[in-house]
Amino acid sequence: MDKIQKDLLAAVADIHEVPEGAYSLRINGKLHGKNSSENIQIVTKTDKPGIDIYIKAGTKNESVHIPVLIAATGLKELVYNDFHIGEDADVTIVAGCGIHNGGKEDSEHSGIHSFYLSKNARCKYIEKHYGEGDGNGKNLMNPTTYVELAENSYLEMETAQIKGVDSTRRVTTGKVMKNATLIVHEKIMTHGEQYAETEFDVDLCGDGAGTHVVSRSVAKGHSSQKFISRIRGNAVCSGHTECDAIIMDEATVSAIPEILAQHPEASLIHEAAIGKIAGEQLVKLMTLGLTEKEAEEEIVNGFLR
Repeated sequence: MDKIQKDLLAAVADIHEVPEGAYSLRINGKLHGKNSSENIQIVTKTDKPGIDIYIKAGTKNESVHIPVLIAATGLKELVYNDFHIGEDADVTIVAGCGIHNGGKEDSEHSGIHSFYLSKNARCKYIEKHYGEGDGNGKNLMNPTTYVELAENSYLEMETAQIKGVDSTRRVTTGKVMKNATLIVHEKIMTHGEQYAETEFDVDLCGDGAGTHVVSRSVAKGHSSQKFISRIRGNAVCSGHTECDAIIMDEATVSAIPEILAQHPEASLIHEAAIGKIAGEQLVKLMTLGLTEKEAEEEIVNGFLR
């Protein structure tokens, strides 16, 4: 890897070299390298771009890294990754995509990820998106995620759009079965003319099923964002969706939450709050010696932390 690729890897996966253990690293539309471990097998798909990841039942305290790096202008790819997590496993998956576009053409990564968690399985999924470049070409990222959570399983997803992504549409759909839980924490920042759209569509299908979806975002410049969430309660279940956004400059934010109770004992809640930075917050930090710009940055960083 060259310096640009290494910097992208650090930004999206918090590592500086090819990781130890199980990993798959994709660079500029091609598989750069992969490695399986005793309990985690990574298999390259033969019918389309992407990989299948099989995690053995009972696997504990292991992780797998699957970052994607693009350092070329005009490259557009669609990748399919399927995760099969065995019974009683407890693992961490670190994904993410970084694009450095120094040319005039658009570069795009679209990933379709499917998660199949077996009974009693637990998984934490971390995904960061980051873009940079000194050209006029745009950085485009469109992740699609589908989840199936079997009885008593648990999936926690942390997704973040750090900076430099000109357009993104994130779609997450899934089915949550008896006593299973889906947790989603999303963080997004847009600026300039950027656009970000997020859509969650979750079915709670078994008694004791639950989901908690929280989106925190900051929109600056002339950027725009849209947050759409739908939770359907089809059993004795609980669901909560929340969108909190800070709006700055001439940006726009739209929040469209929807909850549908299809069982008399489904308990569903939605919340949405959009507003600017409070003046008293700025004044308080400026009295401590910060400039107005520095105070704004501190408030934004704290909000997205």
